[in-house]
Amino acid sequence: MDGGGRLLRSLTTALFGVRSQRVRPGDIEIPLLVGERTGRRGFWPFGARASVTLPLHERVSPRLFPLFSLTLLAGIGAAGLVLGGHADSFRKTFGEPHHVLARTLGLGMDRITISGLAELGEGEVLKAAGITPQVSLAFFDVREAREKLEAQPLIREAQIRKLYPGELTIVIREREPFALWQLNGEISIIASDGTVIDRLRDERFAHLPLVVGPGANKRARDYVVLLAEAGSLRGQIRGATLVSERRWTLKMSNGLDVRLPEDGADEAIRRLERLAREHKLLDKDIIAVDLRQPDRVTVRLTEEAAAARAEMLKNRPKPKGGAA
Repeated sequence: MDGGGRLLRSLTTALFGVRSQRVRPGDIEIPLLVGERTGRRGFWPFGARASVTLPLHERVSPRLFPLFSLTLLAGIGAAGLVLGGHADSFRKTFGEPHHVLARTLGLGMDRITISGLAELGEGEVLKAAGITPQVSLAFFDVREAREKLEAQPLIREAQIRKLYPGELTIVIREREPFALWQLNGEISIIASDGTVIDRLRDERFAHLPLVVGPGANKRARDYVVLLAEAGSLRGQIRGATLVSERRWTLKMSNGLDVRLPEDGADEAIRRLERLAREHKLLDKDIIAVDLRQPDRVTVRLTEEAAAARAEMLKNRPKPKGGAA
């Protein structure tokens, strides 16, 4: 009791509701904080302030200390690079700092698997996706890489997956080259729907059917159907020009032009195959065959053949009693 006859008690106990215990006679009264919740919530972001203050090594898992150390070292190193003016050369050699840190922690790209390739090479895919040794798996942007790949003319679809800690898988679905399209002297590789895949750069696609002229790329599928009707003549057809975006003119391997009608082109090409097989039409001295009329075949002779024919008609004996 104090001099006023009041019972002494702990101020901490009165204010915060914690139990106290006297240590030894003569000592001051020390409140023992036993972790009781006071029910009061202060300004601390996660509720009431903890009643016990533990040392840092007890509050933090020992497993996090290497991460803290690496982060600290990375921060010090980055600051040194910036202050020393070496940041640009560092990025060129090792990549961005966050990629370097991720690779240091074991989150690099240790294995990359690419499947679905037919015409493309692995190097072309990696370059298009922006994958270099300086990139880490952790900070690699899958969506951006997919958009870059699908922007390539030869790639229809791309799927990319991260498999932590260090593997990346890429599945490619290529556009299938269907035909060649010549326009204004430039030859392009096109898909079956007429989409331009790429310019013809080498002989890999020289065997594809060739269509020529404005709009011919959109009609390439129709031309391939016509080729199927050509039978034994198919190997002699070099290509076809779409005239006025309405009808085809075939170019034969011997330079002969075959004009097909707008309607009934399949029947006309079958008729041409019969004429070539039965009457050797394509072996004669002609430069063009017109099949646009269903009931007749019109041919155009070469200059030499035309001159010979004119000479023959000139020297033909006149019928008796005929007019001069």
